[in-house]
Amino acid sequence: MIEHRPFERLGGANHGWLYAKHHFSFGSYYDPSNMGWGPIRVWNDDEIAPNTGFPPHPHADMEIITYVRTGAITHKDSLGNQGRTEAGDVQVMSAGVGIRHSEYNLEPETTTIFQIWIEPRTRGGAPAWSARPFPKEDRAGRFITLASGLEGDNDALPIRSDARVAGATIKAGERVDYGLGAGRYAYLVAAIGAVEVNGVRLEARDGAAIRDVEILSIKAVEDAEVILVDSA
Repeated sequence: MIEHRPFERLGGANHGWLYAKHHFSFGSYYDPSNMGWGPIRVWNDDEIAPNTGFPPHPHADMEIITYVRTGAITHKDSLGNQGRTEAGDVQVMSAGVGIRHSEYNLEPETTTIFQIWIEPRTRGGAPAWSARPFPKEDRAGRFITLASGLEGDNDALPIRSDARVAGATIKAGERVDYGLGAGRYAYLVAAIGAVEVNGVRLEARDGAAIRDVEILSIKAVEDAEVILVDSA
């Protein structure tokens, strides 16, 4: 099953400094039939104006993955962590028993991000934050794991969930396959460019909710970048 979710049909909000589209219910956008996909609770497509951002606020019991599409995001939290994550790179925050953080776009241009929330295996635990750059050439023509709680994904940023976040860049006309496995949920978004997922076409920033598909075959109609969450 592959359910196409066009970008223009997503819920959203315009706060002036923030223009957000929500793949699942979030904030003022509420749809009781669209509360998440497996343990994936949030997938927000955010555009953050220059020199604005999210002031300090709390989270608990959630794995929060931020994938920066353009620009950069600057993070500070109540543990004393701080860092700047640039386009193509990823940061992960395990909220655990509780953490306060801020996320600001201190750049002269608009920053765009995907923010993904995944429910953890268990509640509680010490909060944590980490980030790392990913060389862009490593994901050319194949998926590279960005963050994961699955056994064997030792080089990825750790999350406390039975899930994997992966990304790939694909040249027009090329194809990348991903083995999903029976009974697993996946959500895929074309960050850039149009793709076909097992024959279902996605335009840039469209989503696909996927279940009970053994092999995903992603063909780039245009030069494309895709982000995938594979979860139990």
